[in-house]
Amino acid sequence: MVSVRKRGKVYEYRFEIATVEGTRKWITKSGYPTKAEAFKEGAKAYNDFYYNGQKTQLRENMSYADFLDYWIDNYASFNLHYSTTISYINIIKNHVKPRVGFYKLWQLDTRLLQEFINKIYVEYGFSKNYMASILKVVKGSLKYACYTLNYINTNPAEHVHAPRIDKIGKDPAHIFTQEEIERILDRFKGTHSIYYAFLTAYYTGMRVSEVYGLTWDCVDFEKKTLTINKNIIKKNQYGLPKRKNITKGHSVGVWYYGDCKNPQSRRTISIGDTLVNALKDYKKEQEENRKFYGDSYLCYYEKKVINEITKREQTKLIEANAELELPLPEAQLVFVKDNGQFLGTDSPKYAFKVIHYELGINSRFHDFRDTHATKLIESGADIKAVSKRLGHSTIQTTYNIYVRVTNKMESDTVDRFEKYTTTLDIPQTAEIPYQV
Repeated sequence: MVSVRKRGKVYEYRFEIATVEGTRKWITKSGYPTKAEAFKEGAKAYNDFYYNGQKTQLRENMSYADFLDYWIDNYASFNLHYSTTISYINIIKNHVKPRVGFYKLWQLDTRLLQEFINKIYVEYGFSKNYMASILKVVKGSLKYACYTLNYINTNPAEHVHAPRIDKIGKDPAHIFTQEEIERILDRFKGTHSIYYAFLTAYYTGMRVSEVYGLTWDCVDFEKKTLTINKNIIKKNQYGLPKRKNITKGHSVGVWYYGDCKNPQSRRTISIGDTLVNALKDYKKEQEENRKFYGDSYLCYYEKKVINEITKREQTKLIEANAELELPLPEAQLVFVKDNGQFLGTDSPKYAFKVIHYELGINSRFHDFRDTHATKLIESGADIKAVSKRLGHSTIQTTYNIYVRVTNKMESDTVDRFEKYTTTLDIPQTAEIPYQV
């Protein structure tokens, strides 16, 4: 029940809530000029509290920035893929918090959020995919605040949308030509594992985290298959996102096995003789390197640990010299340096600087995947088979590549026909005599 009392020259409402550890707790607010006004607001607060939890206090005190941290820790970390969560953390840090994070949760409305999205697009010209990611953060967090937690009465982001303006520009995907592939492979042939990682990516279309998460037990030379059942991700010493503070002195670059991006990403794919023979040669080289380096060869061991946030078991890779025989299963990592050092997805970063500045090819590791898909579709492969091979979550992703490829093929076909028709002696309109 709400009670009102006078405090100096103003009135205050108060009502009792649940007792905590034997101590009575109250919600109070003062500053009302009249008793009637204090009672009216108190009754409203009482109703909100008992029908919607502690929403009233949150409306008045919680900032959107603080709620985003709560959403990441209590929803995203449990329900989204690790790489997606990291991407969202960066979006929140770089774009959402600086522009709308200082608003209180209850102050957000559709107009404000739509203006935020529009300004981001105009100022940075982000791609549709990146704009969609920003929108997913805003919509997802506020949907959680509204429908799951009842912190707000309505979802202000429900009708916010990305600008429907086609960005005119170059397709971010770079499809390697045969000449470019040969130049890249020739440049890195005989160096270290980069060559074989590039070769694997080109011949399979695997994601970079899948390539570097590959272990020798997933390579079947007899059946000529690769099994993709995990990927590799970098976390801090405790298996948490890098934004988490950790004790000074602990490494922030620890590798963990991660789950595949989606259920469809767990797959076994066939490989041809070219890649089979290359990997056989590479495995022999790796075994010879291990003998050459002896006790100083770096080994990695699989240790089961519990994630502090999700409380789920995960596999952490422990680095040690070969002379230290740890009582743990050894990780049979495929792509390591000559001395056994594992750099994971950091390995190709310098290589792509060489590809860009030395070879003049501006590209990304992911372009091996796009090129593999493009070549398959150009050769007439079934789109469903391509989707399964690439581990796409939906066939729509593969279809988008198909549309891009077929549009280019159609354009090339028209160009070929146009070149053919130029050899014909076709009179121009002005040269044709007019007949009545």
